[in-house]
Amino acid sequence: MALLIILAAIVLLVLGYVFYGSWLAKQWGVDPERKTPAVELDDGVDYVAAKPVVLMGHHFSSIAGAGPINGPVQASVFGWIPVFLWCVVGGIFFGGLHDFGSLFASVRHGGKSIGDVIKDSMGKRAHKLFLIFALLVLVLVVASFVNVVAGTFMSDNVGITTGTVTPNETTAMVSMLFIVLAIVYGLLTNKAGLKTVPATIIGIICILAFLFLGLRVGLAASRTFWIIFIGVYIAVASLVPVWILLQPRDYLSSFLLYGMMAVALVGIIVASITGSAHMTVPAFAGWKTSLGGLFPALFITVACGACSGFHSLVASGTTSKQLSNERDAKPIGYGAMLIESALGIISLIAVGMVFDKYTGGEYGSPAAAFADGIAAMFYGNGVIYALLTLAVSVFALTSLDTATRLSRFMFSELFLKDGEATWKDAKGFRKFLCHPLTGTLIMVIIGCVLGGLKLSQIWGLFGAANQLLAGLALMAVCAWLGNAGKNNKMFYIPMVFMLCATLTSLVITIKNKLTGGLAAWGDWFQLIFAIAMVVLAVILVIEGFQTIFAKKAAKKA
Repeated sequence: MALLIILAAIVLLVLGYVFYGSWLAKQWGVDPERKTPAVELDDGVDYVAAKPVVLMGHHFSSIAGAGPINGPVQASVFGWIPVFLWCVVGGIFFGGLHDFGSLFASVRHGGKSIGDVIKDSMGKRAHKLFLIFALLVLVLVVASFVNVVAGTFMSDNVGITTGTVTPNETTAMVSMLFIVLAIVYGLLTNKAGLKTVPATIIGIICILAFLFLGLRVGLAASRTFWIIFIGVYIAVASLVPVWILLQPRDYLSSFLLYGMMAVALVGIIVASITGSAHMTVPAFAGWKTSLGGLFPALFITVACGACSGFHSLVASGTTSKQLSNERDAKPIGYGAMLIESALGIISLIAVGMVFDKYTGGEYGSPAAAFADGIAAMFYGNGVIYALLTLAVSVFALTSLDTATRLSRFMFSELFLKDGEATWKDAKGFRKFLCHPLTGTLIMVIIGCVLGGLKLSQIWGLFGAANQLLAGLALMAVCAWLGNAGKNNKMFYIPMVFMLCATLTSLVITIKNKLTGGLAAWGDWFQLIFAIAMVVLAVILVIEGFQTIFAKKAAKKA
């Protein structure tokens, strides 16, 4: 069964890429001869044209994070059929459309954010409201992934450990070495002139050496220490030139993710052939589970495995500023999303191998269930478990790098006036607010404080806010394409569905908090956050629909 599930998913996703992805590129007028913002506006800091393979690594690493693992694993309580269908159908017709459209729209707007796309098609007020909404979502992204990374780094020991090293200590050590490797790689390829292929070979050899070392020498520290360290790291990473840390780290990290998926595929094939692949997850567990009703809970929980609003921020925040040719928008924007959907299916199969243990509460996190499920295919191999845990944390950290840089962009954009290109053009107190350091510190501090909450207090709210952002991004690209006179009808169903599902989920959250009591500050945080999201989203939806359908009516007249 496991082998049939993954083969069916791969075939359908490939067909979606070849046919639907190509059709979208033709409908929108992707032009390989047109100069991209990375080429026209090269500044050596944020606008830096990257080789397609390098940019694919950055984009995929940034959008993947822990989402396509945590989401499908948690949603598996609905059964494998609902999760399978949403990952595949959602990836092709919702997530791929969303990511590709966001990247293309940003490229055609000088590498600016989705907020700038909204400003162009819906006006200044909608632009400012969207930026506030996106910043709220980014706070949740930072909080969620700080929580995940600190959880996979923390240890009861203190200092450097040798001998019996825990997976957490291995993960922490290798992740720190990764940071050093990224800086060296960035300097060698961008300043010393080393070509991509030999640099990549050296990088992969170093990664393997780091893994070997990390399994024998670990780095141990408390959860609080790691939260503080992560905060400092992502603040620095968001401010330094993209070529020295973000771009090379994400590129090199992508090989870990590709390796993790390859190991998982080998495990599924071998376990299926030997008859040891026993998925105990039911095909369908009912319309209501511990997560709530299938609608909207399934579509919120799976998140990045099918569609994610965070991807629109990555595509229009960092990726569009590094795209060297428009022809690469399809493989990077659309293709990366479909690979992530495949990872979601792999996560579903992994938890299916240990489903009884997962539902019995034997794991501290969905990532642990994922790692143990894949390791079970290799007869409980401890090294495989440690490597998979490492891969999950590495990608959560890459998402943190990108999310913090995006926060910096959007925080500055929120306070800039028309005609002001950068923070240097702003006047008075606004110049302080627009300064890169100001936005970075504010977002990092808030995100790290919230990261100290339980993941269960953040993830559900993050899922709803994230998917609502996807609905708004779909609406923004739809409105822009309509104004540009291009076909935008393919956005109608995904846009309306995502908005309905996410607004329903947030309303349910508000109702539950009001009726269930507000015992702790975390409950108050969830209530206030959910209300703010709903209010902002409703205003944006009204303005967006007026723009889309008023334009349509005018064209018809």
